[in-house]
Amino acid sequence: MSILQPESGIWYSLCWLVVIARLASRKLHLGSWRRLQVDDYLIVVAMLTDTILMAVMEVITHTSSNLIAPGEDVSAFTEREIQDRIYGSKLVLVSEQMQIITIWLVKACLLLMYYRMTLLLPSHKIVIATAAYVAIGFVVMEILYLGVWCRPFSQYWAVPPSNEQCSAATNHLITNSVLNISSDIIIIFIPMPLLFKVKLPLKNKAILIMLFLIGTFTIVAAALNKYYSFTNPFGNEWTIWYLRESYTALLCANLPLTYPLVQRIFKLKNWSYQSYGGRYPYGRGTTRGTMHGTHSKFSAIRSKHRNQRLQSVPSTNDRSIRRTESEEQINDGRGIPLEIYHNTEVTVQSTSRTEIEPLEYPKNVVIVDSIRKSEESDSHKSRASAKSPV
Repeated sequence: MSILQPESGIWYSLCWLVVIARLASRKLHLGSWRRLQVDDYLIVVAMLTDTILMAVMEVITHTSSNLIAPGEDVSAFTEREIQDRIYGSKLVLVSEQMQIITIWLVKACLLLMYYRMTLLLPSHKIVIATAAYVAIGFVVMEILYLGVWCRPFSQYWAVPPSNEQCSAATNHLITNSVLNISSDIIIIFIPMPLLFKVKLPLKNKAILIMLFLIGTFTIVAAALNKYYSFTNPFGNEWTIWYLRESYTALLCANLPLTYPLVQRIFKLKNWSYQSYGGRYPYGRGTTRGTMHGTHSKFSAIRSKHRNQRLQSVPSTNDRSIRRTESEEQINDGRGIPLEIYHNTEVTVQSTSRTEIEPLEYPKNVVIVDSIRKSEESDSHKSRASAKSPV
């Protein structure tokens, strides 16, 4: 028994467990199975393609292909050996496609999550540009692999092949590694500014750092499977790292969305945060007191004689909104920001000073008394005239 069987079984079971937890969390968050979004369905498809990849890889480790070692006499192959190599070469082609589809589906799921998460942030344009790069890279890579590097296409399982690109596929491996690793690096760094701008408890920030480390391991696995494909194409190391890359990528894409279920099971508290410098990481306030993703209170008192504005300061005791997976917590999952207006207007009429009761303001309210200079001067004049002798 090779290491591929027990290790792959553990990884595979863990991935399915996390995917099921993700779907259950999404159902809790969205309220219905029918409200599941595109990335929720794509991740299930990715698990199906990864299932095919795992099954095919197990067969490949015991089957030869049209990759023939230097100095090996092809004419000595029996008809059975040739048929086995043809079969193994077709499986290599299938495994390569399943691995590509799995990895690129995971990228799509992460980018869709980032798209909702950065809907009101400047980094939203970076997400769109990255998505375009990932999509174009996938199309270019597939065109080159299926229609350019090896022609005719049937040479991919010919024994022996007429072109080494049909067996070793060095051009495809280089193209794949460049597009795959570069896009992974961009994707993993998109949420980094969010991690540094938002104040989180140390344990919560440690969880986010752990997710970034899983993403980093995915990049390392992508580099190592190409390394072993070049240095030891006849060994089984590259197959193990192919699977490790796909498994860790699936975990990285699903773990952030499992928190609602974990919170429900273990009765955990909401994640809370405070922004640096008075800025709000998930939205900006308008002059009317509208906030996206932040709890804020605004009230105003307008007077005919004096214009006083009461503007609340966000209290540290106020309960913060938990943000488990993106802008969806306040966007209701449909990308339409909700706006909360709290505008209180009070008109104070002239009355005697003895009838006015003292006002008690909350501790977190700052009173800004904006009195026009013209009104101040008029007041001084009236006082001076009152004191002058008749």
